[in-house]
Amino acid sequence: MAGARTKTPRPGVPVRGSRTGRPIMALLDLLGRRWTLRVLWELREAPATFRALRERCDDVSPTVLNVRLKELRESGIIELSDDEGYRLTEAGIGLRTALVPLTEWATHAWSRGAAKKSTR
Repeated sequence: MAGARTKTPRPGVPVRGSRTGRPIMALLDLLGRRWTLRVLWELREAPATFRALRERCDDVSPTVLNVRLKELRESGIIELSDDEGYRLTEAGIGLRTALVPLTEWATHAWSRGAAKKSTR
């Protein structure tokens, strides 16, 4: 089952790839889980209901989506509002902002370098 293998990663608690539980390793474990980044991507500009998120995520299974939403809520990155559905918290907005340089690097530096190598 999707959520049975591990608990929600938390700073200070050992996670896959880190016995120390360094905060960055806990975050990378969380973000590396199937569909997590896609859910965050879909919430980057506006809140969404469960149904809307599922549709935007190419009909991800409801079980997997529920597990990811639970993990992101437990991590304080998203929250469920009474009227809008799921949305980024202040921490989630900070994460989105922190990912901007990575997005720019992937778009401008990495993808161009990868394209050059594929034409050789």
